[in-house]
Amino acid sequence: MTVSRKIFVAIASFVVSLAVIFVLLTQLIIQQSFETMAEKNRREALDAISEQVVQAYGQNGSWEGFQGIVLDGAKWRNYSDASLIVLSNDREQVYAEGPTVSRMVKNLGLKRNLYWEGRKIGRLVYYDAEIADMSKLRIGIPTSVALLLSFFAVLFVLISLLAAYWIAKRITAPLRRLIPAIDRLGRGELGVQAPVLSKDEYGKVALAFNAMSDQLRKTEETRRHLVADVAHELRTPLTIVRGKLDGLQQAGASIPPESLLPLQDELIRLSRLVDDLQLLSLAESGKLQLEKKPISMTHLVRRVMDHVEPDAAEKNIALSLEIEADGKPIAVDPNRLTQVLLNLLVNAIRYTPPLGSVKVTIRELPSPAGENTKLRITISDSGVGMTPEQLARIFDRFYRTDEARSREGGGTGLGLAITKELVLAHGGTLEAESEPGQGSVFVVELPYGHER
Repeated sequence: MTVSRKIFVAIASFVVSLAVIFVLLTQLIIQQSFETMAEKNRREALDAISEQVVQAYGQNGSWEGFQGIVLDGAKWRNYSDASLIVLSNDREQVYAEGPTVSRMVKNLGLKRNLYWEGRKIGRLVYYDAEIADMSKLRIGIPTSVALLLSFFAVLFVLISLLAAYWIAKRITAPLRRLIPAIDRLGRGELGVQAPVLSKDEYGKVALAFNAMSDQLRKTEETRRHLVADVAHELRTPLTIVRGKLDGLQQAGASIPPESLLPLQDELIRLSRLVDDLQLLSLAESGKLQLEKKPISMTHLVRRVMDHVEPDAAEKNIALSLEIEADGKPIAVDPNRLTQVLLNLLVNAIRYTPPLGSVKVTIRELPSPAGENTKLRITISDSGVGMTPEQLARIFDRFYRTDEARSREGGGTGLGLAITKELVLAHGGTLEAESEPGQGSVFVVELPYGHER
């Protein structure tokens, strides 16, 4: 059963049940009102008659021969056509008095149960002309009212059913528009978008679906690119190794050690590629173990800068450090953060022409409350810079801004991707800014005392 049909059935059942209960309760209330009015007018007479009948029953011991008992009619004979009958528990008539036929008395008279010593012994039915008129009203008016209410109830139910059908259709319309998009996604059409026509819960569901679909598309594209990139990166060293081995086998002579050096270089490159992929996979999945401890970021940066100083001096690049922090210890994994800083500085030096400059700035960022909550490390260079297209992909796997650079002169293209994931693993952020010919700026922000 569809959702719209379930909603329609639920509303229809509620409306029909409510209409039936309303009609029945109205009829019952009117009947009870007339019965109460009639009994109130004859309560004194009914009490007197009931008392006489019960006393006579007690003296007689049973209903047998009760018709011969004489009752005092002073309190009820003065009413027009006053009559009464007494019925046993088996509804057998054991006493009757008055001019009215027993059938009329039973149908239109007032009824009262009779009790002797706590047990029911029968029923008294009293009748007179006024009571008969009220009984006719008690029967006729509720019936007429019930018929009239039933007519309007049926009309109300029909209108309500139409309204329920319209409401059910309208409520489920966004879902019906979402189903084709879900079916297309299920058939493999990743990235399909559903229309967002409202800002309510249905709109939020459509937005969530669109975000999920887009993320699935991006994930699938990333997976395909990763497989293609890995295959491409592995193909070159494997081809070189295979070619070298084939050449050595065809030579049929002893292999000099220097002939194995190219093979060793390619195997080292393969090992480094596998290690980088494993590290990137662990970082992206959040399974990378960090050994955090409080360190001085100033000392760590100085140590990394000392390590790259020879490369900078070889190209006459000026390295400088600006410190705007009080040296407060920060909890990080020093080995992983050394890898981050080293990668950023090596890239800055590599893409900065001779006589250029690379500047590192350490700054503490105060929170609105005045406390130091973040540490910012900025690495800026006066290098060649990047185009907007290059900047958008700078942290992608296997992406190299310099496509002409050979593998012998550079890495696998995973360095910046790993760098960003390591920063994210520390709860920080890594952003890049660049313009062609204006150099590049990489900004690392790390929180104090963050635990992942």
